[in-house]
Amino acid sequence: MVNKTAAILCLFILGAFASLSPVYGQEYAGATNYNALLIGGPGNRVANKNAKTTITADTLTLPFFEDFTGYGVYPDTTKWVDYEVYINNTMGASPVSRGVATFDALDDHGYPYDSFSNINFRYCDSLTSQPINLSSSVVGDSIYFSFFYQPQGNGFYPLPGDSLMLYFKDQYGGFVKVWATKGTTLQPFRQIMIPITDTIYYHNSFQFRFVNKAALYWADAVWNVDYIRMDRNRYAGDTVITDVAFTTDPTFLLNDYSFMPYNQFIANPSGEIVTQVSDSIKNSSPTFQNVNYGFAVNDITGGAVLSPAGTIGATLISGHGSKQVTGPLSVSVFPPYPPGASVVFQTQYSLSAPFGGPSANDTVIKNQVFDNYLAYDDGTAEKSYFLILSPTLDGRIAIEFHLNEADTMQGMAIYFGRQAPAPSYKNFNIFVWSALGNVNGASADVAIDSQEFYVPQYTDSQNHFWVYTFDNPLPLPIGTFYAGTQQPASSGDDTLYFGLDVNRIGANHAYFNVLHNWQSSLISGAIMMRPILGKHVIGTSVSNIRLQQPKWQATPNPATDRLQLEIETETPQAVYHITDILGHCVLQGAATNNKVVDISSLTPGMYLVNIIINGVAGAPQKIVKL
Repeated sequence: MVNKTAAILCLFILGAFASLSPVYGQEYAGATNYNALLIGGPGNRVANKNAKTTITADTLTLPFFEDFTGYGVYPDTTKWVDYEVYINNTMGASPVSRGVATFDALDDHGYPYDSFSNINFRYCDSLTSQPINLSSSVVGDSIYFSFFYQPQGNGFYPLPGDSLMLYFKDQYGGFVKVWATKGTTLQPFRQIMIPITDTIYYHNSFQFRFVNKAALYWADAVWNVDYIRMDRNRYAGDTVITDVAFTTDPTFLLNDYSFMPYNQFIANPSGEIVTQVSDSIKNSSPTFQNVNYGFAVNDITGGAVLSPAGTIGATLISGHGSKQVTGPLSVSVFPPYPPGASVVFQTQYSLSAPFGGPSANDTVIKNQVFDNYLAYDDGTAEKSYFLILSPTLDGRIAIEFHLNEADTMQGMAIYFGRQAPAPSYKNFNIFVWSALGNVNGASADVAIDSQEFYVPQYTDSQNHFWVYTFDNPLPLPIGTFYAGTQQPASSGDDTLYFGLDVNRIGANHAYFNVLHNWQSSLISGAIMMRPILGKHVIGTSVSNIRLQQPKWQATPNPATDRLQLEIETETPQAVYHITDILGHCVLQGAATNNKVVDISSLTPGMYLVNIIINGVAGAPQKIVKL
């Protein structure tokens, strides 16, 4: 009998691909299967500006409120005791207010809970409140617990076998399930009201806990939770929220790029800076509200005020309505900085409405960073982008960039989506072109540089990207260039997953080529590849690994029937892979010093040998089979 769970998963995955329109051709969006922002776990508090001392002696009292407005990736420890969920403002689709708690099948370090038994369902993320003192409460206090939830959001939807559950802690110390819902496709945020009428919950250490159950194969099966309220004197119809709030991150101050070097910006500020700033405001109340809004822009690197604070406009927003509000940006003089300087302009957006409500979501801060790279993405990956490659042709991805003055490209930063089987033995090349055939009027490809035989890696390095440095700096003139990757001809799982920022609005500047012709990408979002410009950088690239890895070689070369592996440092975690020029793995096994590998069955030609030590691959060695 076919395993029912596995069958459901196969149907789900096939359905996910089938749901894409045929015009997408050979390109697809998939799951990321990890979250680089969480690498290092909750002990990595650099990224968690909400982190505070955990409450251990005193309990909380009513009212309890949380809308996850903030800038950290882990829950606020003054309200929560665990860390599994991901606090963010990118996974929710039209949330109640800025910030959601995302539940998926990734742990608090950003990796799948179980990378081996990935066809099973299991309990995954939990979010447990700090103790709340209800010992003085009685049923007559009419305590209600409410929250909003949404399946899928900007990620992938949870399977019907997935679920989101809510538990209450009783006076005996056990957690009792009080609510649950099954997985489904994207829906608007829905509010749930739960009365607390059983006296077993009226004690001095009451807690509530959200838990999700997920199919591990689809690690990005997303639930979002927002706007949790618990208080006395409520009733079943107390669903009205008298709150006007920012619901998204504001737009960047740049017209096209999300990030760019300051010297490239200052060479053409009028062409790069926006003329209007904007953000989204939601009126959760049932009646029209007149909302005043404004912003201020400051150069926090040098201390200059670029645009002083003030009210720039007012707008009438309908009940339960949202509106994108804009205001003119006028900066007459930008401060000078030397080439290569890292500069940050900070914009603070604020609003005011006639009634009260939570004040934290009335202000939002956005940093416009100028650093040594060009980027269209915002640094977060909600999905992965990948190509289904031809068995006999390579696959290429190219992103279009522009320079306002001549510069030097030092390398490329790439955010990879994690995939199974691990792609550590798969090589790719980085290409830079000045023209692509049949793109923007060009008749043929003009490649100006290539860097060969890199392998994908995952790390929390520079902005959670893996940095590949070039062997030699590449001078680039003013104007347009294209940077991207070339993958060996392969198919299916032999493709590579690249981070995809689905919140990118507008042209994604991406092209792909799998059948000897370039096509404009039709998948919405920014593929997360960033050219690094300016002065020399120390990367986390394969070229660095080549210097740090224990030395090894395969001899003889050319070879006829046998290869001998010579490894400088013995380790039980070493394996070898031999791949053909199409990227297919033809031989693999454990790697030890003086290991003899029989290659007599291989067809004469060129192959790549790689040894993976402790899960990290070095640079492949070319060999010729006679």
